[in-house]
Amino acid sequence: MAEIGKDIHRAKQLLTEGQLVAIPTETVYGLAANALNDKAVLEIFKAKSRPHFDPLIVHVASLAQAETLSSSFPEKAKALAQKFWPGPLTLLVPKKETVPDIVTSGLNTVGLRCPDHVLTLQLLQSLSFPLAAPSANPFGYVSPTTPQHVNEQLGDKVAYILDGGECRVGIESTIVGFENEQGMVLRLGGLAIENLEAFTGPLHVQLHSNSNPHAPGQLQSHYAPGKKIILGTQAQLRAYTHLHAGTIMFQHALPGVAPNQQIILSPGGDLEEAAQHLFAALRTLDKTAIDVILAELVPEHGLGRAINDRLRRAAY
Repeated sequence: MAEIGKDIHRAKQLLTEGQLVAIPTETVYGLAANALNDKAVLEIFKAKSRPHFDPLIVHVASLAQAETLSSSFPEKAKALAQKFWPGPLTLLVPKKETVPDIVTSGLNTVGLRCPDHVLTLQLLQSLSFPLAAPSANPFGYVSPTTPQHVNEQLGDKVAYILDGGECRVGIESTIVGFENEQGMVLRLGGLAIENLEAFTGPLHVQLHSNSNPHAPGQLQSHYAPGKKIILGTQAQLRAYTHLHAGTIMFQHALPGVAPNQQIILSPGGDLEEAAQHLFAALRTLDKTAIDVILAELVPEHGLGRAINDRLRRAAY
């Protein structure tokens, strides 16, 4: 198992040596390596068993650092960065040749993000290079939101886990790209589309790409536990309560299922709270002796869109 601690200097030393370090962000834990070191980045793909066609996000300390990695930073992208960074927003922009092709899966664009977590920001500010960091879990499985989640699955492949506690957003960043100044949402995430559109105007939503993704999180099957998931409304899910099931419900328990096999994401109906608890709920039920997970779709607005997106991919 990996060493877990809060030592930024230890994390910096290991990353400088080309090793892998799990880092906390406000969204999920990332599996980080020097983004400008091809060999270090290759270790990310190996540790996660991640296909090389799926590009990585590069984490930066500031907009100024992000601009050094881009051949041209669109004005709308800059406006979003100035408003929402640090935060759960990844911007897809044209890359400079200094960004290795392995990071971008050969694409001429790179996803850049400034994470909103005090430890990781301090770490990034102390480094002379940015960090490539997809979620710190085996490819396709539920993303980790605590150091323990990382250790359970990648503890033997990570040199150090920087302990930043539980992630407060709990789902990955929203990814926005630009084509001829038109903004496109390539992945729903921790920043609601409504918040973005106040600064960009209407955004197109282009989420799926089965074999040639332009951004992380575009594969239709992703974020999945080992158990089958059935999605629906409360009324629809009642038809499956005869199964040996556990449930993930938004506000209210599902009649007919044992209370100790039910997880309520937010008794108060708060979508931000529901997002924070989603991945942990999937992990918890995946470890229990049930046959199927019944999951309730949440209201389709704000962060609800991203929660439902994760549930649909997990159930695909």
